[in-house]
Amino acid sequence: MEAPLPMSRAEMDRLGWSELDVLLITGDAYVDHPAFGAALLGRWLAAHGYRVGIVAQPHWDSTEDLTGLGRPRLFAGVTAGSLDSMLAHYTAFRKKRSDDAYTPGGRAGARPNRATIVYTNLVRAAFPNLPVVIGGVEASLRRATHYDFWSGHLRRSILLDAKADLLVYGMAESALLEVANRLNGITTQETALYGIPGTAFVTTAGSFNVPEKGRLIGLPSHEQIEADPKKLMIATLRLEQQVHAAAWAVQSVGKRHVIFAPPSAPLTTEELDMLYALPFTRCAHPSYKEPIPAMEMIQFSVTTHRGCAGGCSFCSLALHQGRRIQSRSRYSILKEVKGFRRHADWKGSLSDIGGPSANMWGSRCESDPSNCKRSSCLYPAICRNFKPAQQSIIDLLTDIGELPGVRHVRVASGIRHDLALREPRYLEALVARFTGGQLKIAPEHICENVLRLMRKAAFETFLEFMTVFERESRRARKEQYLIPYLMSAFPGCTDDDMRGLALWLRSQGWRPQQVQCFIPTPGTVATAMYYAGIDPDGNPIHVARTDADRMRQHYILAPLTKEGTETAGPQRPAQEKRPESNRSGR
Repeated sequence: MEAPLPMSRAEMDRLGWSELDVLLITGDAYVDHPAFGAALLGRWLAAHGYRVGIVAQPHWDSTEDLTGLGRPRLFAGVTAGSLDSMLAHYTAFRKKRSDDAYTPGGRAGARPNRATIVYTNLVRAAFPNLPVVIGGVEASLRRATHYDFWSGHLRRSILLDAKADLLVYGMAESALLEVANRLNGITTQETALYGIPGTAFVTTAGSFNVPEKGRLIGLPSHEQIEADPKKLMIATLRLEQQVHAAAWAVQSVGKRHVIFAPPSAPLTTEELDMLYALPFTRCAHPSYKEPIPAMEMIQFSVTTHRGCAGGCSFCSLALHQGRRIQSRSRYSILKEVKGFRRHADWKGSLSDIGGPSANMWGSRCESDPSNCKRSSCLYPAICRNFKPAQQSIIDLLTDIGELPGVRHVRVASGIRHDLALREPRYLEALVARFTGGQLKIAPEHICENVLRLMRKAAFETFLEFMTVFERESRRARKEQYLIPYLMSAFPGCTDDDMRGLALWLRSQGWRPQQVQCFIPTPGTVATAMYYAGIDPDGNPIHVARTDADRMRQHYILAPLTKEGTETAGPQRPAQEKRPESNRSGR
């Protein structure tokens, strides 16, 4: 089996390396699996000839964990891990979480609060003048002025607070490789690291000029947002537009400017195939003595695509991965599954085949993103330019299920039910053959005013899906259940709205186990609604802002839940598919 990337000087010596080119510091344990960002990026850089080492969950009271591998030749990359570190530590009611799925033994507390800032300071202390690049979910979604729920205040771009040289937002393969190439002298630029697609950097007035042909979107300054909370909504919507339209953006903070280069071009199918063909061991680093819960949940899952066309107002996916679906080839996916047979832990069961939404593999958009004004490809109705390929998904799943050694194939990522209803054959096959007793689905609420603010399909669509699901389960003679995600205290949701939801659940005899109180996580439109008290059109809305108001709404459903307590889950995936729901608000 291929060796993991080195985490110690002894491992470097076995590889014959006297020094590293790049050191990656992460708040997650090191699992050599494509669902873990540090492993994915480390393998990508290694495939392009760079010597990469990893420091996972370093102690933050000493530089010893960093200096043990020596000063890297080019730069250090810093990420808080798969989740925003504050979200990893605290529930919707600001109580400390008791576990962390990305840590050996599932223990909480292995990463610091505001890990990106802390780790960057560690690098500065350990390796003065070494270029530092920050990225991952925490940096990506805090790249502009944002509301921080845990402190109750606005915070400026994390790039300024961390004092890093560069911030990479979104999926980082192309940007990080360009950083390495520039610092290595392979690609030369007069402006050093400035202007790389998918990055943000800081300048003083007049020190950087946007290319003539580049479209520039101006965000309200940090000071303007501090003076008028409504301007956070303007900034958030413009940043959302910047990502989709591939434009430049700028935000002033005092006498400095944070410049956002256009997002990186999505990886092509050929590039994605190359990425997922890299020699991941799909195991935790051998130095760990305890299991890592996240790895055990997704060890034999397959990511088929990136991106989500949904654009839900509470979700970080579109800001991070983009709305354009980037799909791997059928050949690449089948090859990955065939490779499982050589793995010592393989028992024949595929826990998940999918991505952010499992039924978007192969989808394409035929519109010009620079001219598209929509915030979602699926809301308020499915765009005529969005072309799903759900029958091809069933063909793929069928072919996977027929491979030697494959006993079970499951879709656990969750699906877009409004999209599934457009292809009856897909839905019939999914229910009859690829649902393992439970299917995750996200109606979120039943009240139209709340669903509108969420950018979610009408409740009637969920009712239609529920009818079809029950009918097809009976036809297949299988006892199966829908697992609905529901949300309380969403901006615009009132106590009466929650009572209406509770009454409907009671009428169905449902005791939901996935009720999450809305968490205002950085960067999303829903968080701007929470902070400013307005909808995206600027109209005032009711906001359950205090913990007392939020608890009251949440516990309206408490008698119906299994234990009457919060079921906390982090955001929806940002680097890759994650073992827990990884969307803002959830």
